[in-house]
Amino acid sequence: MKRIALLLPILLIAACGRQEAPQESVQALLTPVDDGHTYVYGIPVDLYSTEEGSVGKGDVFSTILDRYGVPQQKSYELAEISKDVFDVRNLQVGRDYHAYFDTTGDLAYLVYEATDRKSVVFSLLDTLGASLIEKDLDVKTKYTEVEIQNSLWADIQKAGASPLLALKLSDIYAWTINFFGLQKGDSFKAVYDEYECDGSFVDIGNIYYVDFNHAGKSYEAYYFENGNESGDKYWSRDGESLRKAFLKAPLSYSRISSGFSYARRHPITHQVKAHTGVDYAAPKGTPVMSIGDGVVTSVKYEGAGGNTVRITHNSVYKTAYLHLSKYGPGIKAGVRVTQGQVIGYVGATGSATGPHLDFRVWKNGTPINPVTMDSPPADPVPAEKMPEFEAAKARSLAKRDSIVMYRIYEQMVLDPLRKASE
Repeated sequence: MKRIALLLPILLIAACGRQEAPQESVQALLTPVDDGHTYVYGIPVDLYSTEEGSVGKGDVFSTILDRYGVPQQKSYELAEISKDVFDVRNLQVGRDYHAYFDTTGDLAYLVYEATDRKSVVFSLLDTLGASLIEKDLDVKTKYTEVEIQNSLWADIQKAGASPLLALKLSDIYAWTINFFGLQKGDSFKAVYDEYECDGSFVDIGNIYYVDFNHAGKSYEAYYFENGNESGDKYWSRDGESLRKAFLKAPLSYSRISSGFSYARRHPITHQVKAHTGVDYAAPKGTPVMSIGDGVVTSVKYEGAGGNTVRITHNSVYKTAYLHLSKYGPGIKAGVRVTQGQVIGYVGATGSATGPHLDFRVWKNGTPINPVTMDSPPADPVPAEKMPEFEAAKARSLAKRDSIVMYRIYEQMVLDPLRKASE
């Protein structure tokens, strides 16, 4: 590693627009001082030389400091003083660090890049200590249109958006659309915030508007924080909650391998018999959730069904979850569970050719297809809140229209001008 003098001006690392005010200790580090020096991480870097490195296999905090002549006792004291800011036992192999040296060659600061956004500044000056600096974020409003040809995940990436958008959408429509049954030709349009730092994608923020077309039906979603105890944030055009009494699927990651049928050939016995449920193939250990509130009525091994949990949701609906590898924490007969609570984990117990969940639903004692069953919605936007909802909906649509109109302007006016100037 070569030590080089920092002679050229360096931009302050926290350069993006912040949404939240930083803590005072961090703000002091990020605030440039008008004293003629250049600051990075709150350090007047033109007064120091630096060495770049990364955490190697077998490295610990003390071995890195020892490399720069810091005594073991001082390393221990710094680690103890800093543990409320950062536990040095959490150093990760491959993460970068920056060492800053004074004119005598002594280590003055060690900056460890804990994540792409967070850095820990360890000070070895007269007063030992550490500060956590978090890079600020740029927020950009995006508009994306996707038509499904292969898979939601792949087609979102092909459209130039982050695949994380797929997970966000599956959360919004968890009660409305079965994302394991999407079809070629399904499509969506979405307006959402995207967080970036230093030009790199970080996360998906609020999703303001979605129009998801599935199986020929349009499902619109509008962002509006009602402020009620349920925490509902997404609503239909008419103010109906997208949250319903039952989730569309008991897994957050899977694929349907065998559908609802009254005449399915069993994969092991080869006998043709009714299969009044849906099989979700997923890796062993994938969490299985209760699709709704209810009371566990049975937790036991049921022969061909293997480890099985049965839940009574109300006087009309009952569900069963078969072939589990193990049960969820505290799951036993008589326990009340809530929607989305983990009641078990995917396995292959009983008669099963591989890890999967056999999921079944009964309505008034009759088995029904879990994929197509209807579910009553939660409470709609209250009447007194409807003007606020309508205003929020109008703002979301205005965001969409603004971006779409600019794209049209860019294609019809700006692009031809750019080509003409080439």
